[in-house]
Amino acid sequence: MADEEFNVCPNISVGILAGGKSSRMGKNKALLKLENETFIKRTVKELGSFSEVLISAAGKGEYESLGCKVVYDEHADIGPIEGIYQVLKAAKEDYVFICAADMPFIKKELVRYLAQFISSDTDCIVIADEDHIHPLCAIYSKRALKAAQELIEKGEYRVRKLFKLVKTKYVSLSLSCLDKKVVKNVNTKEEYKELLRPLTFCVSGFSDSGKTGLICRLINEFIKEGYSCAVIKHDGHDSFTDLVGSDTYLFKEAGAKSTVVFSGSRYMMHENRKTTAEDHIKNIKNSPEKVDFIIIEGMKRSPYPKVEVIRKGIYEKSECDPESLICAASDFLSPEGMSCPVYDINDTRSIFDCILRYFEEDN
Repeated sequence: MADEEFNVCPNISVGILAGGKSSRMGKNKALLKLENETFIKRTVKELGSFSEVLISAAGKGEYESLGCKVVYDEHADIGPIEGIYQVLKAAKEDYVFICAADMPFIKKELVRYLAQFISSDTDCIVIADEDHIHPLCAIYSKRALKAAQELIEKGEYRVRKLFKLVKTKYVSLSLSCLDKKVVKNVNTKEEYKELLRPLTFCVSGFSDSGKTGLICRLINEFIKEGYSCAVIKHDGHDSFTDLVGSDTYLFKEAGAKSTVVFSGSRYMMHENRKTTAEDHIKNIKNSPEKVDFIIIEGMKRSPYPKVEVIRKGIYEKSECDPESLICAASDFLSPEGMSCPVYDINDTRSIFDCILRYFEEDN
């Protein structure tokens, strides 16, 4: 149901805490990307239907372009209680849903679930699962502002101490219809790498440039190094068909909306409907057969990282966004004038190694 039809709690502000040091990750977690969007942008989009979205930051410069109000720490390096305090002070609503910027699977339905428990005698409503309570996935009343200020002045910075000073209700996630994934934090490089799998990139270029051959050789390199792959082919000309006379062709001609052919070891499905690369990536991710890499043939205009094949006599200049290039594979180009590494199209190993370096898989 659309948000305008089911706006259960329009009187809630949202605060995203993005002022942490990200010391275990080694880089700003809020700016990590998933499905071509930063964590924080995903959260802003997901929770943007509420009254307002505020971002708590350590200082100016990183989040102003997101179009949200940004509040800044007054007390440095004291942890999330400072962000909670600043957001509660600045919020226009009496109730504020607080979450961390490293929670890329947060859902507006979680906020609505918690909002059912708002009452005049509750100051904090905190989500809990069988393992943890989640102070950074909770609704805070402005009535908790004074207690937060007192803790900061005393030098006591643990958020859980706040819960002892105000009226707090713990709400079980298991009683909702939401998956535990919605409260997942991504804290370490290893967790982030696992989250990104399968790693996805394109091999792009014009027709007859050698994309298919390069993909086949790269698959062999991945397998030799212990990785598994899946391939998605994008046909920009819509020129593929079922073979005339085949059973699936006859079923389709008879009016079947979709066809499936299967055996004891494999199956193939055909549907006449519009799909996107994201649809097929999601299907592969959800398959019982897990893979490490997805290679998309084509899609040179997409935002996915890519290896661009540039061949003499086919099309002799780059057509991809330079920001999206892992490297170029060519039979005539030199690195001069290119913003990415350039390798001979037959130097499959160097191209493969470059891909691993790009995805930080070479350590």
